[in-house]
Amino acid sequence: MADDVERRGSDDEEYRRAALYVVCVVGVAALVFAAVNVWAANRGACADAQTHLCDTPSESAIVIGPSAVVLLGGIGAFIRTYQRWRAGNSWRTWQGAGWFLFILMTAYLAIGAGTIAA
Repeated sequence: MADDVERRGSDDEEYRRAALYVVCVVGVAALVFAAVNVWAANRGACADAQTHLCDTPSESAIVIGPSAVVLLGGIGAFIRTYQRWRAGNSWRTWQGAGWFLFILMTAYLAIGAGTIAA
């Protein structure tokens, strides 16, 4: 009985792994954002513009690049959720990580699309 409760409850080590996973995914997304931002700023097409987001390719890359990283990270977290569930281990932490990443991606897309539209 105690073993069954322990498997379904929260596992501190698994929580640390999921939290580290989320931090790494967000860190990679931030690096992609920085790289795309540098690329957009140094493009010849935007050399005379006031802003480095002067055309559609620059705007699209700034929005889509980091969003794709977070989307793939969320899918990875849900795959890990399924693997943990199939093994009979605690899976809720990974599901939470996946939903957090999906919500973060949605918020980033909404803010980015609002900025581009303005």
